[in-house]
Amino acid sequence: MKNILMIEDDSTIAFGVKYALEQEGFNINICKDLESGKKEIITKDYEIILLDVMLPDGSGYDFCKELRETNDTPVIFLTACDEEVNIVMGLDIGGDDYITKPFRVRELISRINAVLRRRKNNNESKKIVKFKDLSIHTLEARVYKKEEEIFLTSAEYKLLLILIQNNNIVLSRTQILEKLWDVTYDFINDNTLTVYIKRLREKIEDDITNPRYIHTIRGVGYKWNGSEENVSI
Repeated sequence: MKNILMIEDDSTIAFGVKYALEQEGFNINICKDLESGKKEIITKDYEIILLDVMLPDGSGYDFCKELRETNDTPVIFLTACDEEVNIVMGLDIGGDDYITKPFRVRELISRINAVLRRRKNNNESKKIVKFKDLSIHTLEARVYKKEEEIFLTSAEYKLLLILIQNNNIVLSRTQILEKLWDVTYDFINDNTLTVYIKRLREKIEDDITNPRYIHTIRGVGYKWNGSEENVSI
């Protein structure tokens, strides 16, 4: 169920939209002012924000500007301001769509679904995983460290993917070997895995004696230790 936040001080509009969206399978929370909206965003993740422009404690435009500094949640403006200059400004400051009041609920639902589809397609087209100074472009099978490309062998690259797909999860050597076998169809023994780990560390770590990413868990195996900063694969 997709979570939607609506910041709207007109209770008649808010609850009418809430009822219609819940019938479509959305989960919608309503805030009547910007202050409560800001608190709500901090405590919960939302797929989309429906934002009135003129609110009791400020402008939806200013709220959107502030939001865009740290958050890329899609925003659809809902407002009675239908002049072109207002629409352009709303889109320029980071809004994803702009609907003028009064509006048809079916149109709103269509616009919401369109924005969500665009977001999904954009995320799928990126396919970039980022860990601090390291970025993996999975569609191109390229790896960069501090914007400089690192050249990995096919097995090293597949090992890297296995590790990052299991971020912060300890994998035994047996598990890694089995996963490598599944994707390479080549026999890889325990000694070969040790060599691959060593080579991969030499290419992505600043200090292989004190690795940042590939941690050895003695007696068990290895763990990728990274704070992911972008789109997951």
